[in-house]
Amino acid sequence: MVILGHLRKMRVDQRSVCGALEAPPHLTKPNSRGKVGRKEELKRIMADSPLSVLKWYAASGVDLAVEDAPVDRFAASQTPLAAMTAAPSPALPAAVATGAEPETIAEAEALAAGAESLDALKQRFDAFNGCPLKLRATQLVFADGNPEGKVMFIGEAPGADEDIQGKPFVGRAGRLLDRMLAAIGLDRTMVYIANTVPWRPPGNRNPTDQEIAPCLPFLKRQVELAAPRIIVTLGLVATRVVFDDAKLTITRTRGQWRELSFGNWTGPAMATLHPAFLLRQPLQKREVWKDMLALQDRLERL
Repeated sequence: MVILGHLRKMRVDQRSVCGALEAPPHLTKPNSRGKVGRKEELKRIMADSPLSVLKWYAASGVDLAVEDAPVDRFAASQTPLAAMTAAPSPALPAAVATGAEPETIAEAEALAAGAESLDALKQRFDAFNGCPLKLRATQLVFADGNPEGKVMFIGEAPGADEDIQGKPFVGRAGRLLDRMLAAIGLDRTMVYIANTVPWRPPGNRNPTDQEIAPCLPFLKRQVELAAPRIIVTLGLVATRVVFDDAKLTITRTRGQWRELSFGNWTGPAMATLHPAFLLRQPLQKREVWKDMLALQDRLERL
């Protein structure tokens, strides 16, 4: 990362770090007077373990360092007005691509349509640079499970654990999903699991519409190639994307079967709550249990 190179070349201004940033709780400890010596602790951390601070910056979404040389803003403010007026205006930097540009969407559609297998689709997706999330993610998180399974689960986006391991739903939410599947006699060898976007958003936030748009052609082609008998969406983001309705609410939509057309795929689909939501709201597990029983009944009637 760019910031790693800067950390190796320059000493961080401790005053700006201590004044503008607050260290995470696990990086501070009380001093002998019972108070947190934040400035002194950050100095020690920067000297002993700069990698820990770097990881903290990356998890917070900081992936670019400041300039190599400090800028004297006071001297710049004293520049004569005439000199400032006579100086030529600097060229504006090129606009950062959002991923929703028509040419980006067209490229994604062409790449996805040309894939004749899931392996080929994964390679094309990994080489695609149209989604801005790819710039900060560790790797592509394409899918997990059995592509020949009757059920395809679609979540929203990878988290930190998924970003590291390269598979969807491997963290706490993934372990809960495994227990949900086991409760109705399923496991990952019998289902196929994917996400609306294959790269982790910074800070585990929800992906934006602009970030989802260039990934959608690949997801549709992924569904077409896997050809599941049933689709189950996990959470609000995936439900709105797959059902193509930005006004849906997950609490009113979950548990209801709908005949869905997604790309060239047509079949029954149902939404349910995301396992990560259930970790925060355990009482909602009883609602998801109803959805799992409905899925089990549907599978038995196939």
